Amino acid sequence: MVDAIIVGAGPAGLFAALELAKSRFDVLVIDQGKDIPERICSMKQRGHCLHCQPCHIMCGVGGAGTFSDGLLNLHPTIGGDLERLAGGQACELVEEVDAAFRRYGASGELQEPTALDEEMLRHKAAAAGARFIPIKQRHMGSDKTPQIIASFKKDLENRGVRFLLGATLGDLLVENCRVRGVVLTDGTAMEARCTLLALGRVGASLVGQLIDKWGISARYGPLDVGVRVEVPSVIMDPVTRINRDPKFHIVTHRYDDFVRTFCTNPGGFVVKEEYPDFIATNGHSLIEEKTENTNFAFLVRLALTRPLENTTAYGMSIARLVTTLGGRKPVLQRLGDLHSGRRSTEQRIARNAVRNTLKDITPGDISMGLPHRIVMDLIEGLEILNRIIPGVNADSTLIYAPEIKFYAREIGVDEGLGTNLRGLYAAGDGAGLSRGIVTAAATGLLAGRGMVRDMA
Repeated sequence: MVDAIIVGAGPAGLFAALELAKSRFDVLVIDQGKDIPERICSMKQRGHCLHCQPCHIMCGVGGAGTFSDGLLNLHPTIGGDLERLAGGQACELVEEVDAAFRRYGASGELQEPTALDEEMLRHKAAAAGARFIPIKQRHMGSDKTPQIIASFKKDLENRGVRFLLGATLGDLLVENCRVRGVVLTDGTAMEARCTLLALGRVGASLVGQLIDKWGISARYGPLDVGVRVEVPSVIMDPVTRINRDPKFHIVTHRYDDFVRTFCTNPGGFVVKEEYPDFIATNGHSLIEEKTENTNFAFLVRLALTRPLENTTAYGMSIARLVTTLGGRKPVLQRLGDLHSGRRSTEQRIARNAVRNTLKDITPGDISMGLPHRIVMDLIEGLEILNRIIPGVNADSTLIYAPEIKFYAREIGVDEGLGTNLRGLYAAGDGAGLSRGIVTAAATGLLAGRGMVRDMA
């Protein structure tokens, strides 16, 4: 038996392990993925690897964040609602996460809008009927983040934390309404005084199964569905020089839906993400290699009401449909073709002014796969965004589908992130408590402290 088992080696799991190790508890971190050197990354193929399984990118040490853009959004309301979970500690937790990443090698450069630039963008957004959310950001870079995570893991091992990789969670070990450890898919039972579910977004389905089987308190979260937009960097430069990953929030007039920009990559690459049942798109930007384009996600927030509550199943059905249309490749369309009600062709893409950085695509029509309401929201949202950033609504703008952010069912937790099952704690994206690196890491700190408190 160990003191604590942490399932998931992403930001939530690593930061929880750090907190437990500081108090000298015996910690075992389990993950179905591999260590960083063994995670064959698709970055060299710009998001398409012919040799690796999806889990090599989404699972393993550092989680999906290891091969992400490595952008730290240092704000308690970006990537989740940390203020609701931590109250007055929220900003302090964000600072702790930032300090830890810097300690492990993240750049000391911090980007924050000046008061004058912030006022200008707020004014332009308000005049267009949108909101600009100013935040501090630190960019680690897709090429540097694996080194930072490797340094993090080495420090944990030096503190006595053990890692069991290539091991998949099968079930919880429950006795008398108390979680006493885990059972792996190979039947191995492992006991612990405390167990933390810190699975990332890729583990949301498994977490959902455990919720249903063991009666863990939880509720369905929202769903973000949209596209990855790619434009010339000169269009976005006036804004990204002020805020690398600018957050613009829009409410559409037609449907009163919430639309937002997310994960902007100046000089970056659009990449393909492969899952067992569908494909999706994302974006990367490197420190040492740049393109002439900038890409960002443009997402519509959806929430369902009873009896249609299962946003994850709904989102997966959309993703599977677009995957079918694209032949397991993202569907790429010129914005001008979408406005004209026609599909894009290889010829139109080839002569387009904006060159697509992701080559493994299928020219097509996103309106054949995305729901009509989503398409209308995206069209209206880009028109509004164009008043803030002239040029994003040009005919030559490229849009890739699908871009979908699944949010797991949110597990009900107390102030130490303990659940209604004694001995079980939850943190990170897979538990529906975060939607990004910084907030996931902060929930790991909270859970680690809750476990330390309860084992003291």
